[in-house]
Order: sequence, then C-alpha cells, then structure tokens
Amino acid sequence: MNVKVNLFKRVRTAKGTRYCPVVESANNRIKAHAVIVDGREEKHPEGAYYISWYEGRCVKRRAVGNDPVEAANRRAKKQAEFTAKSQGVTVVEEPGKAARGALLVDAIRDFLDEKKATRKSKTHADYESTLEYFQQSCTKRHLTDITRKDLLAFTVYCREELELSPRTVFNKFARVAAFLRAHGIEVHKKGVGGDAPRFTVEEPEVYEREDLDTLFAACDADERVWFEFFLMTGMREQEVMYTYWRDVNFKASTVKVTHKPDRGWSPKAYKGREIPIPAKLVTSLKAWKARRNDACELLFPTAGCNPKLDFLDCLKAVATRAGMDKDDFWLHKFRATFATWHLWAGVDLRTVQMWMGHSDLDSTTRYLKPSRSQQTHDKVNATFA
Repeated sequence: MNVKVNLFKRVRTAKGTRYCPVVESANNRIKAHAVIVDGREEKHPEGAYYISWYEGRCVKRRAVGNDPVEAANRRAKKQAEFTAKSQGVTVVEEPGKAARGALLVDAIRDFLDEKKATRKSKTHADYESTLEYFQQSCTKRHLTDITRKDLLAFTVYCREELELSPRTVFNKFARVAAFLRAHGIEVHKKGVGGDAPRFTVEEPEVYEREDLDTLFAACDADERVWFEFFLMTGMREQEVMYTYWRDVNFKASTVKVTHKPDRGWSPKAYKGREIPIPAKLVTSLKAWKARRNDACELLFPTAGCNPKLDFLDCLKAVATRAGMDKDDFWLHKFRATFATWHLWAGVDLRTVQMWMGHSDLDSTTRYLKPSRSQQTHDKVNATFA
C-alpha cells in the first residue's frame, strides 16, 4: 500500500501556532505561503513547511524549510520514495548530493536525532524549537551556504518578530551557534564585542518571609508539603518530580538527587548529590507518608504513580487564593531563596554550590546578594548613629 505524503505549514494564528494545510492550484502547484485556517485561505510568510505521513497509526513530520518550491519538491521526492518501495524498488541515494553539501533541513534533522539520544527531553525540545525558528528566518537551502549574516538575521528575527526577551534571544543564538559548530561551521565573532546578543544579568529574585508566611497560610496540608519541600531542599522542578522515598533518609535528615534509569531520567549534567534538610521538613514528610499509605515509590506521585507535572499551576492557584499576584510566584524562586538564605546565614559558597548541584562557583555566587533585612538596616543606622 502506497503512503500519502501531505504538506503543511506551521504558522501563528489567533488560536496559537498550528499546522495548516497548504493551498494548491488547479495544476497541483502550491500557492506560496498560502494556507487554510479554519476553512479560510490566509497568507502566512512566517513559519516552516512540514511534510507528514503515517507510519502505522503514528504521524511522522519533517521540517522542509520556508521556501514553498523546495517544500513541494521535498514532498514529491518523499512521495516518490514511498511509491517506489510499494512497488518493490530499492531507493538509491541521489548521486552528487554530498558534493553539493547537505541540505539544511537534513542537517537539522540529524542533529536533533543525536540530541534526542544524548540529552534530556527538555533540552532536545529547546533545540528543536530554536532550529525551527532558524529555518523560518533563513532562506538558505544548503548548510554550506550559511554565513555570519544569517546568524545575525536570526537574532533580529527573534528580537523583533518573535518578541523574545534579550536573555532568551541570547540562549537561542547560542543553540544555533552550537548546531553550526557541530557541523564545522564557525560564523560568529567570539569574545568581547562579538556577535552574541547582549542582555542584562539581573539579580535573582527571592521570596520575602512575609510573602511565604501568607502563601503557606493559604495552602492545604498537601500543598504545604510540596512547597516547603521546594523551599527547604533548593531542588529543581524535575528533581522534585523524580524524588523517590528511598532518596529520603529520615534518620540522617537528608535527601538525595539520584539517577532514575527505570523512568529514563537523570539529574542535570548527570550529577547526583545529597542535601541536608531541616527537622521541620522531616516531620512534615513523615506525616505526608503516613497520610498517603500507598506503594508508589515517588514522593509526590499522581494517582497513577506518575511524576506530578502541575506544581507551577498549583503554586499560582494558591497565590491567587491568598490574594497575591500569581505572576510573582514561580518554582525556581524557591531555589533562589534556598541559596540566598543559606548564604545569608553564613553557609560557605562551596557547600551551597554542592547542595545546589552547580557545576561552577560563579553560578552559586549569583545568589550572594545583599541582605535587606531589618537587622541589616539596624547595622546601617548604628554605623551612622
């Protein structure tokens, strides 16, 4: 049975980003950048084209760039491959392809396949979205045609078309530069005054004790345990999601971050660590375990013994319930608060670095911010009394 190859374009609509079918003329040629959105023809020069087909019940998609002629050719070529295979014909690689240089879309696909096999799913997804944006901004077909101007144009596209923050633009730039370097292409200037977009390194925000008192007062028993755990361990969201009961040592008052091969999860940079926890959290966890009384190995599971995925939604719901601005509350802020409070309390940088799981001391030093407590103001007043 021959497989049908379809052509879509991923575009921005009033209902968000969607895969929309292309518009074809009577002679089966596609109209440049025209797609069908909710039954109506619309012009969308932004976005990338995708070919798609079914393998069994699964839909397979492959980005084929922003050029409509190239997209149509790629669909026709893929369709010819399936037709040949259905007739028992062996498909041979087109001669001379290597001499012309790899197509950009093929290089991206291979690069993402490698990232999927070697990196965490979140990192792979970030590379995938970034390189899709790059294809939207770049008109080149072959990898060897990419120049410094294409990378600079990508920076402008991210900043002006996608309206991303300066820090996010920098991160996207670094992802594309890494992709190009992986293929032996160095197209941007390094160092001070180089091509990398600039951004202001802002001081990490931490929770005020009064705000946390208000937040915890609005929590139910379960919510209080969740967010006390985030605050008192300084763990990242996925580290909390994949914490097992065996990682918690009640006697030693510690919790470990460990590899979970059974769930295909590893800590960032594959670094495990042990974190001391206060007695009040140990007491809360013991009560939490007694209340749950189930066989799931996860500390905070769903009803089906899967990692809990909605901590952030729950946090914002509690903040709203407490009459506070939900936009002032996010999970990483607990981690910043953990580091800053420990440093204010006199814990040395190297120890906090270990507890945080940072690869370098500079990452921890960011949290060594000035204290704004009343005690600090008292010292200021005493100095100039």
